[in-house]
Amino acid sequence: MVHPSTLLKASFQASKAFFRPPVQDGASRPGAPSVMVPIRSIGPSHRGRIAAHLLSLEPQDRYLRFGYSANDEQIRRYVDGLNFERDEIFGIYNRRLELIAMAHLAFTTDPELKSCAEFGVSVLAHARGRGYGARLFDRAVMHSRNEGIEMMFIHALSENTAMLSIACKAGATVERDGSETEAYLKLRPANLDSRMSELFDEQIAQTDYRLKVQARQFWSFLALLQEVRRGVRDSRDRMKK
Repeated sequence: MVHPSTLLKASFQASKAFFRPPVQDGASRPGAPSVMVPIRSIGPSHRGRIAAHLLSLEPQDRYLRFGYSANDEQIRRYVDGLNFERDEIFGIYNRRLELIAMAHLAFTTDPELKSCAEFGVSVLAHARGRGYGARLFDRAVMHSRNEGIEMMFIHALSENTAMLSIACKAGATVERDGSETEAYLKLRPANLDSRMSELFDEQIAQTDYRLKVQARQFWSFLALLQEVRRGVRDSRDRMKK
């Protein structure tokens, strides 16, 4: 279980990091330690960012995510049809507030399968290799347990080895049927540890996102101020000539 002191430490470290000058995506600082990845629950107000994320996927990535070569219109219909009251959407944002990884945990509407949920994930190309897919899967498992879900399913193309690897490492049973594969993971019942861990994880993620918003506003204001100063300086230099 996440201890309260961990939450305070994470929030403090995040506040120091966010107000450093932005770096390019994929860039890393030498010797940078591994840090907690804040994963937050996403509501309908983020529908635009979800669409931007999915539309940024390359054709092959769209094919693996949806099981077919989804075009822009099909992706927009998918996003418009998301049911935020029934399902759960999780996301990871970078310092530019770009949604770089997201997961859709869909709860079934079939009364006979009410204790089941299906998991789908996507990660932008420049953010791969950091374990975001696995972390989103773990977050979805924890939430599913706390919601009383007993079985989590993954329906994927057999060639989607990254997704199937995540499922296998979690202990899921994998059944391949030609070009498609089903994986299912039986979940343990919720306990105090799972409930408190999800509560703290969500609080850390919400704090992280607010700090990123504030940092983005700060750097936007600083850039505007510098632009005004350059304009004043250039105007003064022209007057001297």
